[in-house]
Amino acid sequence: MILLQLILILLTGGIIAWIAGKWSSLAARIISLITVVADFIIVLMLFFYQGDYGQKEWMIEFTAIWIPQFGICIHLALDGLSLLMLILTFFVGILAILVSWKEIKLNTGFFHFNILWILAGIAGVFISIDLFLFYFFWEVMLVPMYFLIGIWGHESRIYASYKFFIFTQASGLLMFLAILGLYLVHGNNTGIYTFDYQQLLGTVMSPLMEWLLMAGFLAAFLVKLPAVPFHNWLPDAHTEAPTAGSLILAALMLKTGAYGLIRFAVPLFPDASTTFAPVGMILGVTGILYGAKVTFAQTDLKRLVAYTSVSHMGFIILGVYAFNELAYHGVVMQMIAHGISTGALFIISGQLYERLHTRDLNRMGGLWEQMPALGAMGLLFSMASLGLPGLGNFIAEILTLAGTFKASILFASLASLGLIAATIYSLRIVQKIFYGKKNSDYVTRDLSLRESVVMGAMVFAILITGLFPKPVTDTAGPAITKIIRIKENPGNAETERHSATIRYIKPLPEITSGNE
Repeated sequence: MILLQLILILLTGGIIAWIAGKWSSLAARIISLITVVADFIIVLMLFFYQGDYGQKEWMIEFTAIWIPQFGICIHLALDGLSLLMLILTFFVGILAILVSWKEIKLNTGFFHFNILWILAGIAGVFISIDLFLFYFFWEVMLVPMYFLIGIWGHESRIYASYKFFIFTQASGLLMFLAILGLYLVHGNNTGIYTFDYQQLLGTVMSPLMEWLLMAGFLAAFLVKLPAVPFHNWLPDAHTEAPTAGSLILAALMLKTGAYGLIRFAVPLFPDASTTFAPVGMILGVTGILYGAKVTFAQTDLKRLVAYTSVSHMGFIILGVYAFNELAYHGVVMQMIAHGISTGALFIISGQLYERLHTRDLNRMGGLWEQMPALGAMGLLFSMASLGLPGLGNFIAEILTLAGTFKASILFASLASLGLIAATIYSLRIVQKIFYGKKNSDYVTRDLSLRESVVMGAMVFAILITGLFPKPVTDTAGPAITKIIRIKENPGNAETERHSATIRYIKPLPEITSGNE
């Protein structure tokens, strides 16, 4: 029950925080913090005591009947990949609550309700093995983020929230149609109608049908990442969202798209994925170079950091379609390192906006003298963004490029140009904000104790992933090996299905006419 409890704790905590917020904003904040800390402690215990599960399907698995008439069940499962994503989710969730401690003063209870329900939706996405349940949690994380941007965002928050909702909802509906299509194809082939991931692996279908169904999944995942040219919603959502919203968007919600590619798109549609690989790698390289170019042109700090995400997510797409374990380890490291480094840059932009009341780089400059600690944090995470050795992003990009080089020397060479571009825009961030002449006579303060704790946690995380990446690669290794094996030998998916322990899924009853 531990996997179900992780989600129920968040859902219940959100409701309690909302109710408590009607009487005390501090109570809502404390309840939210305790809720996420409890989940974080649980997943850390699972990480340190995971044992050797290499010969098992999952570390932990939970199944329960939900709607048996349609083959829908509550099927939650945890492997190394899911575990790492949960650790990132609850770590970032704690920081999101801390950074909004004084920023959010309006409807505090409802704000924390939305934060916790977003985290519940994201956690559900990372551990759902039933595709209907996966789509359910995919939608659960959408609506609270819409409110988060629309209520507590900045000047153009209504426009940004509508844009975010339309892009993600429309692409999510396409994925749902693809899920239904896969459900029907598998049912027609086997007589068993089910949404269970393990049962659906290796479903026999025509090449055209496989392409069409994969396209529905790709629509949701590539928009969420986002991949160029489906990235248009991201800069507006990041720019207008409150700091906690930008942090969760960059560090977590984008990763659900990457997770979906690795967990679902590639294993469920191996042949179509192989055919699509050149296009996927072109999208990845385009995102890396285009994102870097547009980043350099930005003067709004949050918009600039948003476009760095477009560039960094290009490495994930590139690695996914390299189809080898080295690249996939790089993808997992990139998901974690980007969540930490870019999340930290969004926190820094929020701290600067709180002090200066502007995000315009042209109105900043020479701030290191008054804010040396914040300047040091800005310098460190800018260096992480460009891939400085010793930090997590360096490990991620080296592994991804090395894996891509095995698949395509051309795409690896083009993607490496993104590292040069990242150096340029990262150094520009530091130079425009903390160095140079003062463009305004700001009288401001350095980091508070609460802010120092938040930034210290981010520094610790980015250093640990950069200096000691082996625990991450060892944890993700068995899951990555299984996914690659399914991709390279789709016929073995039959074995995966037979190893599933779900025995209660029954065929749909036949529909007969009244005369019969």
